[in-house]
Amino acid sequence: MRILAAILVTTGIIMAAGGFWVWKQLDTPCSTDDRQVVFTIHPGQNLKQIAASLESRGLISDALFFTLYARYKKAGTRLPAGEYILPANLSQIQILHTLLEGKVRLYRLTIPEGLNMQETAALVAGSGFCDTKTFLSLCTDQAFIADLSVPSHTLEGFLFPDTYFFSKSADCRQVIKKMVATFFSVFTPRWQKRAEKLELSLQEIVTLASMIEKEAGVAEERPLIASVFHNRLEKRMRLESDPTVIYGDPEFEGRIRTRHLRRKTEYNTYQMHGLPKGPIASPGAKALEAALYPAKSDYLFFVSKNDKTHYFSRTLAEHNRAVRKYQLNK
Repeated sequence: MRILAAILVTTGIIMAAGGFWVWKQLDTPCSTDDRQVVFTIHPGQNLKQIAASLESRGLISDALFFTLYARYKKAGTRLPAGEYILPANLSQIQILHTLLEGKVRLYRLTIPEGLNMQETAALVAGSGFCDTKTFLSLCTDQAFIADLSVPSHTLEGFLFPDTYFFSKSADCRQVIKKMVATFFSVFTPRWQKRAEKLELSLQEIVTLASMIEKEAGVAEERPLIASVFHNRLEKRMRLESDPTVIYGDPEFEGRIRTRHLRRKTEYNTYQMHGLPKGPIASPGAKALEAALYPAKSDYLFFVSKNDKTHYFSRTLAEHNRAVRKYQLNK
């Protein structure tokens, strides 16, 4: 009994010492340096690869210990991909906790109001998230568009302009899905009911809002510009919006000429009645609101005063005088 007791005591001491040593290994930082290390977990990496990478970067002293500890914590398959900022003086316990939190480094992506799909794709590609070709391909992929519940033939107009934050591992689909989801969070059920009251579909409202966005040089004029378009639609007048001409003409360069106005496309509102085939850009919330709630006016025309504002007219004669004054300098 004495021998057995001695064996049990000795075994307990050895186990306690071993446990303390293991805990010490896990709780002691590999470095006392407080430098910041950019560490990336790539999509598809397994725990063994992540641990080896941590060891090679000098963040942990033993990849095996980290692997065993992560499996003990049932964290082997729960480490989110992304880019992390890790202080070099974190312990293995702290590193695992930080990775499990999933607080990856985020990159800002700002999409201004009034950009079209090509311009948005170029901006996204320039930020390093995906290439332009893939982005545009998804924007015209009918199955993808249907999956996002967008009632249009492309995603033009539904890539909501905003400031976004994405991890380095974000891809085209994630970026586009976030933009479209933001659009639907902004376009509230109240706005949908207003569109129905105006007897306009969601796509038609977005189309109208995109034209308002492209025409407006100053935010305050959006409701007035919207009123002109609504008034012209009610009177069955052509909308005659220059931005629609530009959008529908892939060969357009420089200033609008008579030949551009005469060219028939699915977007040229000088050659067609009603709204163009679809949106011509991504409108912001204010342009969408203006399309839904235009100012009350009897204006039918507007012309640029070359200072980002417009002169609004009720009659063609008044409009022609404004054109001569502001555009022809007569």
